Amino acid sequence: MVLRYKMALPCRSNVKSLFQFILKTNLPKRFLCAGGNVNVKDPPGGRVFSGIQPTGVPHLGNYLGALESWVSLQDVYGSVLYSIVDLHAITQPQDPTLLRQNVLDMAASLLACGIDPERSILFQQSQVAEHAELSWILGCLTSMPRLRHLPQWKMKSKQKNEGSVGLYTYPVLQAADILLYKSSHVPVGEDQVQHLELAQDLARVFNHHYGEFFPEPRALLSSTRKVKSLRDPSSKMSKSDPQKHATISLTDSPDDIVLKIRRAVTDFTSEVTYDPDTRPGVSNLVAVHSAVSGLTVEEVVRQARGIDTARYKQLVAEAVVQRLEPIRLEIQRLKDNRDHLEKVLAHGAQKARELASPVLKEVRQRVGFD
Repeated sequence: MVLRYKMALPCRSNVKSLFQFILKTNLPKRFLCAGGNVNVKDPPGGRVFSGIQPTGVPHLGNYLGALESWVSLQDVYGSVLYSIVDLHAITQPQDPTLLRQNVLDMAASLLACGIDPERSILFQQSQVAEHAELSWILGCLTSMPRLRHLPQWKMKSKQKNEGSVGLYTYPVLQAADILLYKSSHVPVGEDQVQHLELAQDLARVFNHHYGEFFPEPRALLSSTRKVKSLRDPSSKMSKSDPQKHATISLTDSPDDIVLKIRRAVTDFTSEVTYDPDTRPGVSNLVAVHSAVSGLTVEEVVRQARGIDTARYKQLVAEAVVQRLEPIRLEIQRLKDNRDHLEKVLAHGAQKARELASPVLKEVRQRVGFD
């Protein structure tokens, strides 16, 4: 059955409304499509593109918020591309040796989580030169005020006082990543919706100048709740968190996971309830427990009735360990086989170039280069 909800999505308030709607309903899919009609089920002929920066091994929030759904999309869409976006990574200074290793670690992690090179194309962004060339062409169609008002530039440039040109223009590169493959759908979080809207705008601008060519990609909005820091449940779980017990890595040992969850911030009420506004710490544990177990929040709370939070933390830890331990072991196995990882990425880059090359060739012809 296809459920359709009429909801226009150009403004941020509507996006927030959609996320609130998702969280309050029990829909059969982890993703909803945004842009025009919102469909729980879309035809399998579309093409999905998404990218992830090579920051090493992902954490639990990355897995539950994105990667788990990336795996499921391989069974839904006819063409799926996942890119390790190292061009985006160098908007911040990088150690070259560490960057190379982080690319391989991310590849190992994606494969261990269930990304299948036979059902999707997994590749390293910098190995497909068409990304950079299309980014330049699209950048020449983008105004500076359009980029200046994007929320991540405003936030990150304040942190860095100024910020690099690459940081300023990387949403254009994101648009190029998507449009280069004529992608129909892009899995995004709420904080990335405005960047996807730039890709939609640039598709329209290019089509207006040079004739109908690029489809307007649509957002696949994840219904997964964000995983919060175990030490500060007011903020997202992050690899850059200075508190070492705040974040669970996919390669953490069972003992590490038990210790981190045991030290998770809760409150002085012993009962297990779900109320993110007044009990964010306990609610974060409930949300994690729900996500790794496949139970609803209501079922998790019902099963925890009569258990104090100290005992409940042990149950959550056991559930997280059970979910992550096979992934941890597979990541380690793959990291020990560097040749295999390099071959997977090289093969993926070749397949990505086969798709990208004719698109860029047509773009060059329309712009007047060829």
